[in-house]
Amino acid sequence: MINSMTGFGRCEVSEGDRKITVEMKSVNHRYLDVSMKMPKKLNFFDSSIRAILKKYIQRGKVDIYISYEDMSEGNAALTYHPGIAAQYVEYFRRMEEQFNLKNDMQVSVLARCPEVFVMEEQQEDEKEIRHLLEQAVCGACERFVEARAREGEALKEDLIQKLDGILETAGVIEERFPQILAEYRQKLEAKVRELLADAQVDENRIVTEVTIFADKICVDEEIVRLKSHVEAMKSALKTGGSIGRKLDFIAQEMNREANTTLSKANDLEVSNCAIDLKTAIEKVREQIQNIE
Repeated sequence: MINSMTGFGRCEVSEGDRKITVEMKSVNHRYLDVSMKMPKKLNFFDSSIRAILKKYIQRGKVDIYISYEDMSEGNAALTYHPGIAAQYVEYFRRMEEQFNLKNDMQVSVLARCPEVFVMEEQQEDEKEIRHLLEQAVCGACERFVEARAREGEALKEDLIQKLDGILETAGVIEERFPQILAEYRQKLEAKVRELLADAQVDENRIVTEVTIFADKICVDEEIVRLKSHVEAMKSALKTGGSIGRKLDFIAQEMNREANTTLSKANDLEVSNCAIDLKTAIEKVREQIQNIE
């Protein structure tokens, strides 16, 4: 099985008054690049989340969005700071003496002074939150991998079709090569007879010239290597796994053979076939960029 590098996964886990939602999506990337957005109170679990992700994902630019809701009534409490209140009272008394002002301090006035009363969140149960968070992250990852696998299967089928097309085009070039030599020999013999008129044509010389020409335009080695690369890629696709980099390397080698074939082409049909090869290989490389 092969995986695409594009995918989406979502999981929502709730227990009691707590709810955690994890959404993740990805696009292709040379390496694993993870970007997370989550509430500050969950930042403590950053390394744990990344450790879980590495079990499911090898490559891709992954964006993760985590939301946390706590609907319990006891998740925040009002705290009274008597020490700070005492300092306010003392300073108000000093201001009364220094500036000869009436001290109209009342409880309602003191209560509005900063930090006398503070709304503070209660200490969360770290183990419970970690348990919920890991459940949500694992659930989102499983759905994410499933989506990647479905797209990967579609990519695999498309690539195999394209590779079969490359083999067909390579076969056309192989069949055309003997015809090119036969046509060249006919043209050469006709030209020699025209120049020599009634003189006897040296058959050995003709054979030598045809052999030199054949060696110059021969692409047998290139086609054999190209077919070998195609079969290697098809085998890797059927084997599956994290093969994106391997396939990219094979595609580069395929393109090299197509370039050499085009440079040696001395026939319009072969030239057109070589161009078709390059076009098809480029399409294969584009698709490979989406494979993990």
